[in-house]
Amino acid sequence: MAKAPHVLVVEDEAALADLLKYNLEKEGYRVSVANDGEEALVVADEAKPDLVVLDWMLPKAPGIEVCRRLRARQDTRNTPIVMLTARTEESDRIRGLDLGADDYVTKPFSMSELLARLRAVMRRIRPGLAEDKLVCGDIVMDRVSHRVKRGEREVHLGPTEFRILDHLMQHPGRVFSREQLLDAVWGSDVYVEARTVDVHIGRLRKALMVGDENDPIRTVRSAGYALDVDA
Repeated sequence: MAKAPHVLVVEDEAALADLLKYNLEKEGYRVSVANDGEEALVVADEAKPDLVVLDWMLPKAPGIEVCRRLRARQDTRNTPIVMLTARTEESDRIRGLDLGADDYVTKPFSMSELLARLRAVMRRIRPGLAEDKLVCGDIVMDRVSHRVKRGEREVHLGPTEFRILDHLMQHPGRVFSREQLLDAVWGSDVYVEARTVDVHIGRLRKALMVGDENDPIRTVRSAGYALDVDA
C-alpha cells in the first residue's frame, strides 16, 4: 500500500497550525508542523516532505526566504510549496510564484478551498493519486465516464467546456486570465483569440445554470475567471 503523502505545515499561529494539522490528517496526510522559518528548514531536511504549506509572515526567517532556500537545495528543489499569505497585492503574489511557490492561498481562506488546492498540487506531482472524480461545491465531474452532474442533474458539456471546467475544478477559487486558460485548455502552440474563451465560458455557464441555480463561475474584471469553491 502506498505511503500517505507527508505535508509540512509552517505556521507560527498555534491555533491555525493545529487546525491545519487536524484537517490534513483527517484527509489522510501525514503532517509535521514547524513554527518558524528556521525550524521549517531543519524539519524539511530531516523529514523530506512531499508538500509544504508555508506561511509568508514567520519569525526567524520569512516564508519567502524559506521558499527560496528550499528551492536552492537539491533534495527539496522540486517539493511543491503552497504559500499562505495575508498579502493581497498582485506584486507580492507574483514575487512568491517567481521564487518557486506552486500556488498561494490568501488569508482568510476556507479550509475546503485550501484542501482542494492541495489535492490539485498532489495530483500534478503524484499522478497515481489522480482522482477519477473532482468535486467542487455541488458540481461533480467523473473523468472516466466524461460526465458532469450538478446536484442530481446531468450537465451536458462540449469537449472544450469539459476541459475548461476540469481545469477550473483543479484550482478552485483561483483566478485565471484568458491567456492562462488558452494555454491550459488549447495549448500554447495553438493560436486562438482570447475572446474565444469568453464564448466557451458563456456556454459553460449556461449549461451549469438551470432555473434558480447560482452562477458558480466568477468573473473578475480585467483579470479573468474563477470557479467558486462553495458553488
